[in-house]
Amino acid sequence: MRPLIFVAALTASLAGAALAQSPALPSIDPLAPDPFAWLEDIHGPRALEWVKTQNARTAQRLETDPRYETFHREALALFTAKDRIPFPEFLGREVDNLWQDDAHVKGLWRRTTPASYRLAQPDWETLIDLDALSKAEGKNWIWKGATCLPPADRLCLVHLSNGGGDAVEVREFDTVAKAFVPGGFHFDAGKQTIDWLDADTLLAARDWGPGTLTQSGYPFILKTLKRGQGLDQAAEVYRGSPSDVRVGPRVLRDPDGRVAEVLIDHNVSFFQTDYLELAPDGRTRRLDLPKKNDLQGYLVGRIVLSVNENWAAGDRHPAFKAGSLVAYDPKTGAADLIVQPTPTQTIDAVGVTRSRVLVQLLDNVNGALEVYAQGAGGWTHQRLALPQGSALTIRAADHGSDRAYIASESFLEPTALWAVDAATGQVAKVKQLSPQFDGSRDVVEQHFAVSTDGTRIPYFLVRPKAMKLDGSTPVQMFGYGGFLVSETPTYRPELGKLWLERGGAYVLTNIRGGGEFGPAWHEAALREHRQRAFDDFAAVARDLIARKVTSPRRLGIYGRSNGGVLTSVSITQHPELFGAAVIESPLIDMLRYNHLSAGASWAAEYGDPDVPADRAFIAQYSAYTRLRPGVKYPEPYITTNTEDDRVHPGHPRKFAAELKALGDPFLYYENTFGGHANDADPELNARRWARHYVYLSQKLMD
Repeated sequence: MRPLIFVAALTASLAGAALAQSPALPSIDPLAPDPFAWLEDIHGPRALEWVKTQNARTAQRLETDPRYETFHREALALFTAKDRIPFPEFLGREVDNLWQDDAHVKGLWRRTTPASYRLAQPDWETLIDLDALSKAEGKNWIWKGATCLPPADRLCLVHLSNGGGDAVEVREFDTVAKAFVPGGFHFDAGKQTIDWLDADTLLAARDWGPGTLTQSGYPFILKTLKRGQGLDQAAEVYRGSPSDVRVGPRVLRDPDGRVAEVLIDHNVSFFQTDYLELAPDGRTRRLDLPKKNDLQGYLVGRIVLSVNENWAAGDRHPAFKAGSLVAYDPKTGAADLIVQPTPTQTIDAVGVTRSRVLVQLLDNVNGALEVYAQGAGGWTHQRLALPQGSALTIRAADHGSDRAYIASESFLEPTALWAVDAATGQVAKVKQLSPQFDGSRDVVEQHFAVSTDGTRIPYFLVRPKAMKLDGSTPVQMFGYGGFLVSETPTYRPELGKLWLERGGAYVLTNIRGGGEFGPAWHEAALREHRQRAFDDFAAVARDLIARKVTSPRRLGIYGRSNGGVLTSVSITQHPELFGAAVIESPLIDMLRYNHLSAGASWAAEYGDPDVPADRAFIAQYSAYTRLRPGVKYPEPYITTNTEDDRVHPGHPRKFAAELKALGDPFLYYENTFGGHANDADPELNARRWARHYVYLSQKLMD
C-alpha cells in the first residue's frame, strides 16, 4: 500500500484595501508578549488541565443534547457498515486493503486475489490485525501504510503511528510468512522516508541524531543502510540544509521491478523541489527541471511529471506552460508534452501503469478520466466511459500491469468502484455503495459569486428541492483554499445522514488558493495575496444571503487545517455574516506558526513572519491577534487533537483562551489521539461528527 498569474500592481496594499471593508482594527504590537504561550506546551500539566476543563464544559453542552446519541449512533453505523467499499491497492499480483469496523476498530491489513475482490464477499486473508497488535504491545497503533519491494511485494516496510501522528515506527514485514521479519529492518518513531534499493539495502532519510532535522522537523540527511547494520553504520549519500523543508529518496522502477533511476527528492521549499540522480558510485547530478513540479511516475524510460510553473524552451524540449503534464528523459534532458489543460481545467491526479498514463481531470470542477499512450506520432488519448458530472478518483494504478481502479461519486450519488484496463480502455463496475442517506429530496446546483476584485468564484449548493428563498435554510459552508488542493463533489454519508436529511443545505466553495483551475488559481492567493481567498469565501456567503438561500443567523462555516486559517479569519473579519463556525485542527496564530510543529515548511504558502515585510501582511489577517473587545463574534466550536504533530494544538488552544479573556462565548474540544486527520478509528470519528452536528444544529436549526 502506498500528500493567475500575479497582477504586478497588486502588492501588500491589497490586504489593507480588502480589510477596509471590515470594522477598523487596532494596531498590533509585534513585540507584545503572548499571555497564552504556556498553552503551546503540548503535554504540559497546566495546559492539559486547561484542556480537560474545556473538554468537560463542551461535552456537557454538546453530549447531553438529545440529538447527540442519535447522531453518534447513526455516524457509527455509517463508519462501520459491512457494505462499505473496501478500497483496494495493489500488492504484487494481489490487492490489499485496510479495513475498520465495529469489531476491528484499529483495522485489519488484508489481501485477496483480483478475482475474489470482484465478488460480493471476497475471501480476505489477514496480514496484520492492528487491534491484536496494539493489545499485545500496549500501544495505540494507527495504520499509516506500507512500502513494499516490487515486483513481488513480499517484503514491506510497515508504517505504524502510536496515536495517529505523522511520526511513524517502521518495521519490516514478510507478507508470505505474515509476520514481522525477525532481526529485520526497524526504525524507531519519527518523521521519515525510507525506500528499497534491493532486498538487503535501504535508502533512509530520518532523524539521525541532534542537528539532523530541518526547521520544519523533517530529515535533510539521506543514508544507505544494509541488512544487519546498526543505524550508526549507515553511510551518508546526501546532505541538504536545515533551512530546507526535507530530503528523501525516490526509487523509480520499470514495470518488472528493476531499478531504473535512483533520485534524491530535495524539497528546498514546500512547492520547490530539486531532483538529483544518485549514481551507483555515489555521485549526484541535478536534473534540469523547473523547481515547481510534481513527479508522478516512470514510464518507458521517461519520468512523468506535472509542471507547476512555466518552463522555458531548452535544447531538447519546447516551452511548457504551468499546469502541463510532460514526459522527461533524465538521460538526455529531452521532454515532450503529454497534455496541456484548457483554462477551465486542471490535472488533479496522475497514475502510471505498465504502458499508460491515467490523468484525472477537473473541468469547471467536474471530473473526467483520460488515458494517454505514447506512440510513434506522439501521445494519443481516450476518455474513459465513466459517469459524467461526478468526482472521479484514481484509487489504485498497477505499475506492473495496466490494471487500475477508479472511484466515481457525487454529492447525492453513492460511490462506485470501477475496474479499468488502461491498455484497452475497458471499464467495469465492480463495487457499488448502497445509498447511505435519502438524497431524493435534494438537488445539486453550481453557482458563481463575484469576489472583491471581480473574479468569478464557483461553488456548489446542495439544497432541499422544496427550499424557500426566504433566508430560512440552515447552510453549512465549507472552504479550504490552499496548497493547490482541489475540493470536489464527493459523497459524504455523515453529511447526508446528519445534516441533509434534517433539512440542512451544504455549500462547497472553490476559492482561490486551491487547485481547481491549476497553478495560477493557487498562486493568486499566495503570501501577500492571501486576502483574496478570504474575500472569495466572504463573496460566496454574501451571494447566498443576497439570493435569500440563507441568512447570517442560519449560515455556518466549517474548515480544517488550512481551512482553519480561513474560518478563524472569516469570523474576525466578517462576524456579521455568520452564525456558527467549526474550526478544526487549525492554524490560527499566523505570526508564530513557523515555530510550531511543521509550520516552517509552509512559508512558501503564507510568507515568513520572521521577515519584517512578510510579517506586515500576515499581521493584517492573523486571527489570534485580530480579536478585539466589544465585537460580537459568532460562538465558534474549536476542536483539535493532542497528538497532531503537523498543525500544533497550541493554535486553537490560544485562540479559545483569548476569546475567554475577552468574555466571548466559544466551545473547545481536544481529542487525545488521532493525529492531524482526527479520524483514526470509527468510534473516534463518530463522536467527532456527532459533536460537530449537534453544535451546528444548536446554532443554525434551533
